[in-house]
Amino acid sequence: MTQQDTHPVATEQVTAGDAEAINYLRESIGGGRHWYLSLLGAIGLWTSASEKFNDQHYIYLIDGEAFDWLLLAERLTMTVNGLVPEEERDALLFHGVPPLRLTAAEVRELIGDRKYGQYLNYFYGITIEEALLLAVQEEVEKERHVQGMGRRGDAADETFHRLYDASRDELLKQFRLEKGHPQIRSITITELKAFTYWLFKYRLKRSEKAKIASDTKKALKYLNRQWQKLGVSNVLAADLTTEELM
Repeated sequence: MTQQDTHPVATEQVTAGDAEAINYLRESIGGGRHWYLSLLGAIGLWTSASEKFNDQHYIYLIDGEAFDWLLLAERLTMTVNGLVPEEERDALLFHGVPPLRLTAAEVRELIGDRKYGQYLNYFYGITIEEALLLAVQEEVEKERHVQGMGRRGDAADETFHRLYDASRDELLKQFRLEKGHPQIRSITITELKAFTYWLFKYRLKRSEKAKIASDTKKALKYLNRQWQKLGVSNVLAADLTTEELM
């Protein structure tokens, strides 16, 4: 998949605020501050919701609400090649494993209240929603295995019906109609993120608070199992509880 190319994006010209963020990152690392702390500080200074950079379209703020901080981290670290340890950078970008353990309060201070709130929208609306889909599909697959029936594709279809009372194809068509996206067979990474966020809000509108809390806990448990395999936790959400969703 490639980055979504149907969204409005900024030009190759960097805004003054973004230039300030890039300069801050270089100078902060060059001055001896840890690159991860410098990166979070630069993220706090960044201003653009989207841009075109190196012939790629980057959408950092999904639906004007959900902040994709790892995508911005990828873009920013491209500007400081040689100043960031490659293994640490790859661990963060590909596995979400940061080089330092920070509290949520520390991260909020570094990136600012607004971006932290937008990050929470992304965490609950995309990261948690993806985890919920995988957790429910895992349940369906186990049930079908016990019963000796069904294929993986069947489990995926059943997962969508259990969570949203409709098939994935039906929901994707509705999402694209609402957003004005073309009804094509393929889906880009950026559109998939936007679709997942749309699914999150679609589910919230149709669920009771108790069901939302239960689903969130299920997704968090699934995520924790994945994080434990890596020996880490999600640092930006370290201090969160499911009640913050309500």
